[in-house]
Amino acid sequence: MAQRLTFRRRLSYNTNSNRRKVVKAVRPHKLAAMSKRQKTVTRAYGGSRCHKAVRERIVRAFLIEEQKIVARVLKAQEASKKK
Repeated sequence: MAQRLTFRRRLSYNTNSNRRKVVKAVRPHKLAAMSKRQKTVTRAYGGSRCHKAVRERIVRAFLIEEQKIVARVLKAQEASKKK
């Protein structure tokens, strides 16, 4: 019997609408001729990290910057109250 393909999603069956497109690996000779833009994913970290990891890093950096701004504003308010 054929191996069943299961997806960890709502619809786990291998139906026509749920099929995955098989992409063959590029051969070394063709890979050498390709440009760098075609070989990597066009986002931060160029595909060495998954999209979820990249998203977490971006959100973390944003929140840290926001925290610094809030601290600066609070410090300025406190200084203005003392005067």
